[in-house]
Amino acid sequence: MNTVHPALPQLVSLGEALTDMVRVGDSAWHSVPGGSGWNVARAAAALGVPSAFAGAISQDCFGDAIWAASEASQLDVRFLQRVNKVPLLAMVDATHPPAYFFVGNDSADLGFEPHLLPAGWDAHLPWAHFGGISLTREPLASRLLALAHRLRAQGTRICYDPNFRNVMTPAYEATLRTMVGLADVVKVSDEDLQGLMPTLTAQDALAALRGWNPTARFLHTHGAAGATLWHLGLATHCPAFVVNVADTVGAGDASVAGLLYSLQHAPGAPDQQHVRWAAACGAAACLGLGPSPATRETVACMLQTR
Repeated sequence: MNTVHPALPQLVSLGEALTDMVRVGDSAWHSVPGGSGWNVARAAAALGVPSAFAGAISQDCFGDAIWAASEASQLDVRFLQRVNKVPLLAMVDATHPPAYFFVGNDSADLGFEPHLLPAGWDAHLPWAHFGGISLTREPLASRLLALAHRLRAQGTRICYDPNFRNVMTPAYEATLRTMVGLADVVKVSDEDLQGLMPTLTAQDALAALRGWNPTARFLHTHGAAGATLWHLGLATHCPAFVVNVADTVGAGDASVAGLLYSLQHAPGAPDQQHVRWAAACGAAACLGLGPSPATRETVACMLQTR
């Protein structure tokens, strides 16, 4: 097992940080820093895990906002790269049901250079997280896949959340198979399973993924129906925690962070404990508007209530 180096993150999330442009009214837009991998890093940091998001952002006002939010979340900003390219934007023109498209064919996220990361960053890294649209966007996707292979080979544990988006065409299946095969933890939602394997039911799609890597843990989130953690053929379910929902933005990313926190701090605990942390973190993220990572104290209080 890796020894944690105190000066470096215990979790590095790699992928895209972007700006969600959310439509408010007929002609106004509200900008919010986001991106699934970036959200996972922030949620883990809120739980007290020394964390970093590794990726490239623009040098304009949108990149400034991501940088400031990263600092405020106590992420290790040595892993953030600033490049002279346009920002990656997710244009969210409706939320119920979600309707969106991406702007940025040659945007800053594609300029990420792994060799510019801090020296020795991966020598004692316990966990690395991958996912999102970063694995569909070249040349970024190839760089991240190469990193995932290298990290896995040297003993870093891999977490993967495909986080399905409409840019994931049938050609994405090869990447999906590769990342599931490399992962120690895979997180999928009902929506992910429907999007990734539209000809199958959610349960059949999950069974197919589990067949590609029978030893991995699979966190299957069901929204208001809670979450199920699959491991070595056994399913452990946790009903959803009842909260006053402001919105569900970032809830799935927070559940990933909660599971990783539990696995890292209590590796020998039963899966019931791990899935409760995942479900509680996901629920706590719904208490605030936008991505709202909850602190370890907030989640611990929620866990004590049930």
